[in-house]
Formats: sequence, structure tokens, C-alpha cells
Amino acid sequence: MKTIIIKFGGSSLADPGRIRRAAAMVLAARRGGIFPVAVVSAPADSTDDLLKLAALSGGGRRSARETDALLAAGEQLSAALVAMAIEAEGARAVSLTGAQAGIRTNSDFSAAAVRSVNVRRLKRELDAGRIPVVAGFQGVTAGGDVSTLGRGGSDLTAVVLAAALRSELCEFRTDVKGIYTAHPGAVAAARKLKKISYGEIISLAELGTEVRQLRAVKYAARHAIPLHLRSSFHDEPGTLVTPLPAGGPSCLSLKREKRAALVSLIGTGLGASHAAAAAAAAKAAGVRAASAKLSKFALTLGAPQSQGENLLRALHAAFFG
Repeated sequence: MKTIIIKFGGSSLADPGRIRRAAAMVLAARRGGIFPVAVVSAPADSTDDLLKLAALSGGGRRSARETDALLAAGEQLSAALVAMAIEAEGARAVSLTGAQAGIRTNSDFSAAAVRSVNVRRLKRELDAGRIPVVAGFQGVTAGGDVSTLGRGGSDLTAVVLAAALRSELCEFRTDVKGIYTAHPGAVAAARKLKKISYGEIISLAELGTEVRQLRAVKYAARHAIPLHLRSSFHDEPGTLVTPLPAGGPSCLSLKREKRAALVSLIGTGLGASHAAAAAAAAKAAGVRAASAKLSKFALTLGAPQSQGENLLRALHAAFFG
């Protein structure tokens, strides 16, 4: 049985219309001859709302165990609603908690590590013709307590299930169309990448770009899980994450730190020639950039925070213009 994991972020489930759209995407995969398993985040802003409610109810003091029990409810809400939307279209679906999906963790509440995954229940539901909709971000401890997997933990849910089911693909559906050569909001000429490597995505995450949860990408890399980063609102292909890099520069990231801005050229095979070209581009743009620092997948220049976007645009023109 060929399966695909389709993970939806919170912005993709923010209202009934978006929930119906997510359900339609899951059903489209099923009509295409592949068996989908949906993994869902809590609706946009609901986690923050639950934390505010906890602060008001508990006077700001709360146990880690009870906080996890509370926060897991957001994803369970999404799972039930998406399953209902699928069934409203005439298909059969079943919502599952992380525990019901077989995700076992340690007891590090709020940042639990996955210890094992038992997908017998998932396979049983698939064999029965039902589409499983799994609440992301959560699992269960050996003692039977609800645990959560840290910020962005639904990403980890998706990749561990993809590995356990040996899925053909793990899709991340969000409000962006993929990975771009730079943030389109800062660089109008930025273009979407067709492919990027695990190492480059990990470097982006380590440099502060919120692409995907870092633990999830590292897990995907270890298990060679094909990832597809694409939009919940468009049907066009997104960006594939693959083991082998294309070679050379791929994209740029911008990170602000207090009074400084760090602009990083992400890619493979970066060296002295790229550092020289970056320094020349910064100088031509009138940006006072610090000496470049080189790592395996990144070449990083520092600049005053007020000049960060100018440096980003200058490097984009130099390497991708």
C-alpha cells in the first residue's frame, strides 16, 4: 500500500473554509491512487489562546504535565474537524490522537523525544478504507501521560509516521509555496527553488529561518524521507528536499540579533571566491559588512541591523540576479 503523509500547519486550518480546503487536498491524493494520512496542527493562534487561558486560570503557575494535557487539545480539535470535513464529502475518516497513532515518547514534557512508533492502528484504519487524521505535536509516555514534542512538533509527528509507514512522500502544507532564494517580502526578485538538500534546510533552521522544525528535518535526513514543502492554497509544486544538493549557492537568509543583522548565503561548495564576491557586493551597495564566516552550508556576513535588508538585496543581485 502506497501512503503519503500530508501535514497541515495551523494557518491552513484557521477557519471552516480552510479546513474544507485541506480535506479536499487529502481526498485528491486518495483519488490519485495513493493512501493519505493527514497530520494536523492546532488552528492558528489557538495554542497561544490556551496558554493565556491557563495563565488566567492558574495564576501563572502550572505544571508541565498539565500544560501538555491542555495544549494537546488544540491539535485534537483540528483532527476531529478535518475528519468531519472529509466525511462530509462522502469519504470515511477517523481522527486519532498521537497516542492512538502509536507515538511513544519520554517524559520530557513540552519537548518530548519520540522513543518508538507503532503504526498497527494506522494500518488497520487504512486497510478498512478510512483516512486517518492524526493530531500532531503529541504522543504518550510509558506512564500513559500526554506529552508534546516542542515548538513545531507536528512536523516531527509527520516525519516519524512517514518513516514508520515507509511512505512515498511527506508533504508539508503551509501558507507559503516553498523555499525561495530569499524572503519574497524583502526581495521582489526572489524565486522559488525546485529542490534543496537536507543539509541546506538544516542550516537555514539553525540560522533562525522558520522553515520547518529542526528536529523533524534532521530525522527526515537520517531516514531519507522525501519532503515536499508546498502551499495549502495552491496546487502548484513546491520545493522538494532531497539528499543530494544541486551545488553552489541556493538561497539567502536574514537573521536580526540586537543591533546586528546576519545575512547568510546557503549552499554547497562555498569558498573564498564566494566570500570575495559577497564582500564586493556589500561594498558596492554601501553596506558596512563584517568579514564573512564560512561553515559547511553557509557563508555569513554581519551588518548593522538597519542595513540588513540592503545587504540581503545586494547579495541576491550578486548571486541570483
